[in-house]
Amino acid sequence: MKSKIISSILNATFSIPLSSVAKLKKARSGNILTKVLGITALAILTLAGVAGAAPFAYVTTIGIDGDVFVIDTATNNLTAVVPIEGWAGEAAVNPAGTKVYVPDISGFSTTVSIIDTATNTVDAVVDVGGYPLGVAVNPKGSRVYVTVRDSPTISVINTVIGTSTNTVMDPVNVGISSSKVAFTPDGKKIYVTNNRNNTTSVIDAATKKVTAIVTVGDHPDDIAVSLDGNKVYVTNTGSNDISVINSATDIVTATIPVGDGPSDTAVSPDGTKVYVTNWRSDNVSVINAAANTVIATVPVGYTPFGVAVTPDGEKVYVANSAVYSDNEGNVSVIDTATNTVTATVNTGKYTMSCPAGVAIGPLTDFNKADQSIRAASNLTESMEVEETNLSSEENNSVELSNSSNSNYESDDGNSSSENESSKTNSTPGFGLLGSLTCLYGGWKLKKSNAGLDQTT
Repeated sequence: MKSKIISSILNATFSIPLSSVAKLKKARSGNILTKVLGITALAILTLAGVAGAAPFAYVTTIGIDGDVFVIDTATNNLTAVVPIEGWAGEAAVNPAGTKVYVPDISGFSTTVSIIDTATNTVDAVVDVGGYPLGVAVNPKGSRVYVTVRDSPTISVINTVIGTSTNTVMDPVNVGISSSKVAFTPDGKKIYVTNNRNNTTSVIDAATKKVTAIVTVGDHPDDIAVSLDGNKVYVTNTGSNDISVINSATDIVTATIPVGDGPSDTAVSPDGTKVYVTNWRSDNVSVINAAANTVIATVPVGYTPFGVAVTPDGEKVYVANSAVYSDNEGNVSVIDTATNTVTATVNTGKYTMSCPAGVAIGPLTDFNKADQSIRAASNLTESMEVEETNLSSEENNSVELSNSSNSNYESDDGNSSSENESSKTNSTPGFGLLGSLTCLYGGWKLKKSNAGLDQTT
């Protein structure tokens, strides 16, 4: 009864005469146009910012220093050196680009260091309860998954801001010893390589249960997922090839021979190319993703391991560890248009002692610009719809009545417009022997990396 009374009052009180419709139309159109222009300007500024700002490459080193080298991908120059605990074997950047997660793979520590990218300092160290190896951040940036060496579980770090920040949550039971980990872009699936039994586990991210075990090549190591989520690439160090998994069926659809000792892999943003470092061949295989064939082999430095592609797809960064040589480690930069090395990262007076991994971030700026443009487009369409609706209403009085979209209080005390939202056998790569070699080399090559001299 209460709702009927309110409806009658609304009809009587808020009837708008014809003379006011034109003014209402003009005012509403003006407000929407202002919003459109504002958001369009924001989109343009965002695009300009994206064009002028390059992401950073975070290069991990497993030498005596245990440093992470921060590289400006616009200039290929060193901008900071971040010391961490132990040996920095791999890194993962969260989607926002604010944090970098670096496991200590020395085998003497059970920690993951968290770097604040604003200050390039370690602001937290998390004990994951076992020797960490691989690391990946889910697409929402809310969880960090760490594979634990010689353990059948994956440790999960909770990174949600609040009382449980950077605490280890219940582990995911893979059932067998795991190596590296990766997510599908929608965050629904987790893929984990198991290098001791030549398989890759598929985990449902919602239930944390293994849904499939895929047989791949010998000693699978690294894993990468295309940005469309359709393909999963696994490097098989023992059989010198790449397994391609169809993520819809979780079946291997192709096996691609590459160089000797494939280690890490990265997929170009458009999904057309896959890059694989071959540590025993000192080169990088470039794969045509459509044909599943190697279309180029790019010589790089000595014993390459880590590889990453910039968000614009124009550069590939390769960490050359030089682990089995008397040479210093470095980072090669490949031009993806020519498939040639066009630069070597300038580290000034600092020596990279066994660089082993590369992560690049942030990766979301282009998405933000696209979202701004879409918002402006949607508002423009909304304005056109309202123009049409108001024009048709000029022949009648506009009455604000009890419609399905009215926000009045009903008998149960709830707004009638409220709707529930949808709730929504060998250590991978070069192994412990290589790590110890790097450690020895680090003592020979060690230079002070305590701080970055801005004059170099």
